[in-house]
Amino acid sequence: MAAAATAGEIQDEAICSICLEYLTEPVTIACGHNFCRACLTRYSEEKGTGTPLTCPQCRAQFQKGEFKPNAQLNNIIQRIKQLGLKPGKGQKEDLCERHEERLKLFCEEDGETICLVCEKSRHHKSHTVVPIEEAAQEYKVKLQGALDPLRKELQEALALTSKEKKKTTEWQGKVKNKREMIAGEFNKLHTLLREEEQLLLQSLEEEERETLQRLRENVTKLSQQSSSLQQLITEIEEKCQQPVAELLKDVTSTLSRSKNMKLQEPEAVSTDLKNVYKISLDMREALKRFGVDVTLDPDTASAWLVLSEDRKRVRRGDRRQDLPDKPERFDYCAFVLGAEGFAGGRRYWEVRVGDKTSWNLGVCGESVSRKGWVTLTPGNGYWAVWLRDGGYEALTDPPTPLPVSVRPGRVGIFLDYEAGEVSFYNVTDGSHLFTFTDTFSGTLRPYFCPGLHAGGRNAAPLILCPVPAPAGGNLGP
Repeated sequence: MAAAATAGEIQDEAICSICLEYLTEPVTIACGHNFCRACLTRYSEEKGTGTPLTCPQCRAQFQKGEFKPNAQLNNIIQRIKQLGLKPGKGQKEDLCERHEERLKLFCEEDGETICLVCEKSRHHKSHTVVPIEEAAQEYKVKLQGALDPLRKELQEALALTSKEKKKTTEWQGKVKNKREMIAGEFNKLHTLLREEEQLLLQSLEEEERETLQRLRENVTKLSQQSSSLQQLITEIEEKCQQPVAELLKDVTSTLSRSKNMKLQEPEAVSTDLKNVYKISLDMREALKRFGVDVTLDPDTASAWLVLSEDRKRVRRGDRRQDLPDKPERFDYCAFVLGAEGFAGGRRYWEVRVGDKTSWNLGVCGESVSRKGWVTLTPGNGYWAVWLRDGGYEALTDPPTPLPVSVRPGRVGIFLDYEAGEVSFYNVTDGSHLFTFTDTFSGTLRPYFCPGLHAGGRNAAPLILCPVPAPAGGNLGP
């Protein structure tokens, strides 16, 4: 059985997969498969020029004329022929189940292989019948023709899969960033609330101490008056029990003291708690206690900028002003700095941007270059966000787009120097925009740019707004 199987396998190797007969003048192509020279030549010519040639068996590409004669295989085939074996005899033949004849024909209508007896039967008599070799070759061509569209579909499916995987990765990155932002903001809020808790408790303790002291002073004074009254009452009661001579002795003095003994009302002490112990879970409310009154520094203002007299507003002018070229003045970029510098602590301020179409806001180092073109990145000493071309971005390197659902009419900026954070908030809807994390050194100053004039479309000023005190009163940083 093993020898027969081996012989069958050898016989299969000797058959051309194009004509399904023994190989004639066998040639081998690059992938290692063998074909009749005439079959392969005809196959190559049918493909025509410009169409890549592929192996009829494995679809590997090869070049026209790039095949070699296989003399050894040719010798084997001649020996097989001498044995009188026909193609396919090395394996068990497929026979018709009804007539036990070889399946040599293919019925086009029924799409099945049949024998010669089946062909003559009433069922197949009017059908189109072709030899199975011819049908196999025809359907092989059709199957090969179906491969290219399927391969294109596969390429498109793989491309779409790659695209969806990329979207999945990007989405997970967005969720991760948002999760970290939420955790960071709540950690910051928790820290501020713990500090506010301590301040409120300290304030409550101080009020308790002051009120208790005043109440205790009242109790002491009233106790002293009660003791004096009790003493006088006892004295008068005893005098009433004395003989006449004793009773009248110093009686006028006793009566005089009784008339002058008037109860002094204690000082009114309110026991109502002051209305300063409100607890707020709103980030802006928590930040208000760090509010600072920021003003603009005219010595740093570009000649293109116009500042208000109170130094609370800045807008882009329509022409360049003739101003002294001071070392601290920005000469190319239309920037201006806040007059206040911060080298530590926490500070919060707000800027009204209104309906402006472009603006830049943030903080920068005192030592930033004021001359020539400026690149706004943390590496150059700027921690800022801007509105430009209808989009909001944090000026990281590269910039980070900011998803903004409600257009901010006012922007809050919180600097936590020791924590190395600069945070931006949309005061309009109370949402967090972005937080820079870095390590600060030296003095930092608020930074403002009202954007291009844009033919008057962006002429409105940036306005530095007063930060209202917290609902519970300003407890101090």
